[in-house]
Amino acid sequence: MALSKFLGLFLIHIALLSSSCFAADPFVFYDFEVSYITASPLGVPQQVIAINNKFPGPTINSTTNNNVVINVRNKLDESLLLHWSGIQQRRSSWQDGLPGTNCPIPPKWNWTYQFQVKDQIGSFFYFPSLHFQRAAGGFGGFIINNRDIIPIPFGSPDGDITILIGDWYTRNHTALRKALDAGKDLGMPDGVLINGKGPYQYNDTLVPDGIDYETIDVHPGKTYRLRVHNVGISTSLNFRIQSHNLLLAETEGSYTVQQNYTSLDIHVGQSYSFLLTTDQNASSDYYIVASARFVNESQWKRVTGVAILRYSNSKGKAAGPLPDPPQDEYDKTFSMNQARSIRWNVSASGARPNPQGSFRYGSINVTEIFVLKNKPPVTIDGKRRTTLSGISFVNPATPIRLADQFKVKGVYKLDFPSRPLTGPPKMETSLINGTFRGFMEVILQNNDTKVQTYHLSGYAFFVVGMDYGEWSENSRGTYNKWDGIARSTTQVYPGAWTAILISLDNVGVWNLRTENLDSWYLGQETYIRVVNPEVTNKTELPMPENVLYCGALSKRQKPQDISFATSITTSSSKLFLAVLMVASALLFH
Repeated sequence: MALSKFLGLFLIHIALLSSSCFAADPFVFYDFEVSYITASPLGVPQQVIAINNKFPGPTINSTTNNNVVINVRNKLDESLLLHWSGIQQRRSSWQDGLPGTNCPIPPKWNWTYQFQVKDQIGSFFYFPSLHFQRAAGGFGGFIINNRDIIPIPFGSPDGDITILIGDWYTRNHTALRKALDAGKDLGMPDGVLINGKGPYQYNDTLVPDGIDYETIDVHPGKTYRLRVHNVGISTSLNFRIQSHNLLLAETEGSYTVQQNYTSLDIHVGQSYSFLLTTDQNASSDYYIVASARFVNESQWKRVTGVAILRYSNSKGKAAGPLPDPPQDEYDKTFSMNQARSIRWNVSASGARPNPQGSFRYGSINVTEIFVLKNKPPVTIDGKRRTTLSGISFVNPATPIRLADQFKVKGVYKLDFPSRPLTGPPKMETSLINGTFRGFMEVILQNNDTKVQTYHLSGYAFFVVGMDYGEWSENSRGTYNKWDGIARSTTQVYPGAWTAILISLDNVGVWNLRTENLDSWYLGQETYIRVVNPEVTNKTELPMPENVLYCGALSKRQKPQDISFATSITTSSSKLFLAVLMVASALLFH
């Protein structure tokens, strides 16, 4: 009797798990155990964040419209959230894994993310979003494949390879965090990692002995899809492969006009897919390079990641100097012109059969305009902070979406200015009030001295223009209204602006932030709140059963809410179905 009662409850919870997803679409399951391990990517032992004892973490592999279930066990000594960068979380900002939408997962607790990768394809990544943890790892790739019925605009590759590049410090993330809290700069990184590994010893002076480096094995006469992500802290990187062209095919969920590049600048938080054809003679291995951009290169030589591309018929080790980066020290337009050349493939199908370009963004009337300006760090109330339009964002103790759900007052203000403040900067929880089904124009003005990249959760926006100087109304005459790329992360060059257009069709609370981790940590962000005045499950899914509570709602949290809600997930869909079958047989026998 007791067993039947338990199994009955078990099946009810299974039904609850399934109710928020689309039963006709397949599930993919992952178990993530997040913990510290010791690694020495630059030859110095340090604490890094691993997933399932791997650094970087595993690549999530899914297909359009799959339901993705990821059970996360936090074995760190501090709270945790995982953010799925570029995954739009259609109708469900509850799963976005950011402090504005989710209470953190406490140490030693489990929590299960469950979301549908609805109407998306492409190359993305995930990372821990709290406490500067991304500087210690915890990141990995996230692939959304096309459904078989949707053609892709290139031949099926012979292999699919994820490459994670990023600047790296040998100090722990806690030490980096303390430095920022004390009002200090982080200084020059200690190196660049490629897939969690240090540089190949291309130079005895710059690279010490004993560094483990990444090797990518290929066969001659093949074509490989390389998914390259800059998961670093604050350094723009130039990516190139010796003697090979990189045919750009996709970025952050949009197929691009296919163009060859000898190298491409990849800014913090950005993702690209290249098609690499192995058409060289393999007289030796080839260098894969990710080197720092827009810095004093003579001083930053050690901030260079080097991996090896090895043909199966290679005749020897790579040797000699690295392939040159762009020679544009005195030409600030080179990188911007390269960025402008990345265009939307309007005739290709994306996640749906209709061409990407059938959404004619250039003919839609703009309903709201925001000019967002960042500056170098400022001092507010004795603290070093970064700002967006004069406001340094303060994350509330009660997440914004949770406060709305339970009508908690005073958590935030819907008063983010449409133009930068003219008075002294201030620290506030100030949000942009977005209009559901509105069409928003955002101008990102960078008055700092380094490149900023901006990311928006919940959406792919259209990058329609960028230029040096101050944006003005006349700047709209330069906008690309036909094939500007749709993506979730764009760069803004120092002393320049970038204009984006956003179709606000996704209800929720969505983070707009700089991806430069130090600036983000110090307050350079806000959220766009998009509410449908008609409450309906058609535009937003219900609050998940296993929601965590904190802040003003912390008394609602019960320990068993977590243990039971996550116990019904499993790392294998076969095991999941098998348990269901056994339970049903026992219950109804």
